[in-house]
Amino acid sequence: MTCEGLIRKLSEILDGELDPALAEELTRHLQHCEDCSLVVNTTRKTIEMYCNSEPAPLPDEVRRQIDRALAEKLERSSS
Repeated sequence: MTCEGLIRKLSEILDGELDPALAEELTRHLQHCEDCSLVVNTTRKTIEMYCNSEPAPLPDEVRRQIDRALAEKLERSSS
């Protein structure tokens, strides 16, 4: 497996959806490639942190701006 191949399969790697032979090839690559190990581990930790966190509340002003922008977009698209 090449570094580029690993990056292309990153989603499948993180979701545990790799074919067993490809997973074995990936494991061998990660044992020797510090850069790819860093990418996989950092991405995995980022996803774990995101999934285990509470959503941050939007400030009232930001919510008003979003509502205004959506209303304007809906108005333009219905015209």
